Amino acid sequence: MPGTMTDGKNPPSVQATFEDALAKLPNGYVDGHFGKRPWGVTVKRLEDGKRTWLYGEELSGTDIVSFNLYRLAGPGPILKPCEMSSTKVIEFVLGFETIIKKPPSPP
Repeated sequence: MPGTMTDGKNPPSVQATFEDALAKLPNGYVDGHFGKRPWGVTVKRLEDGKRTWLYGEELSGTDIVSFNLYRLAGPGPILKPCEMSSTKVIEFVLGFETIIKKPPSPP
């Protein structure tokens, strides 16, 4: 459900864990896994820090995750999932593991 993350539906520990996990994702595109399936995720952050956008797509299927997180004046960040539940978004961000690609070895 869209709304502030501190609206009583998500304990502050979930909010903090979610924000920490989201902060660890790099800007731009990254490959990774969620639920043992490959995903591609793009994260965009406004320079002023007021909005973070994430779009994730299951690479071997049809599932997606998409949301905006707004940090405006008020009691806490506002999570706005795109046509899905906040629970799905939070579970995805907490469970997504990026694949760190190693640079090619010198010849």
